[in-house]
Amino acid sequence: MTYEPIMVPASPPRTARRVLLVLAGVLAVCCVVGSCVGLWFYRSLKREVGPARSVAVGYIDDVRAGDYSGAYGRLCERVRTAMTQEDFSRVQAAQLEISSYEITGVYVNNYNGRLTATATVTMVQKSTGAQATQTMGLVKEDDEWRVCQ
Repeated sequence: MTYEPIMVPASPPRTARRVLLVLAGVLAVCCVVGSCVGLWFYRSLKREVGPARSVAVGYIDDVRAGDYSGAYGRLCERVRTAMTQEDFSRVQAAQLEISSYEITGVYVNNYNGRLTATATVTMVQKSTGAQATQTMGLVKEDDEWRVCQ
């Protein structure tokens, strides 16, 4: 009598399973790294909100106090190049006085490594009591925030 081996079905290839496991691992690593980079980016922008807000407050306080040279010093290079300090003082002196104001929001943006911000300010005019909302543009020049309307 001769021995005939029993045919055992071949095990299915495990390559598809391995490829899926490797892809799942790569996807998980990408998600973790992406989340960490996103959190770092969010926190770095959030750190800039306070200094940008301080410059907006200082600018408005200077204008309210009549310290136009101080307010002019807080302007960005582009605005200072386009307008002399005397012209700026003349324009600001002609404006209605502000009795009170509130900064309702500061938003910082990073576009190609250039930081900009917008500060939304609600002001009340002294003589009329009228309330106006204004958006102030800010840019970061030489590691300092400046008003750049």
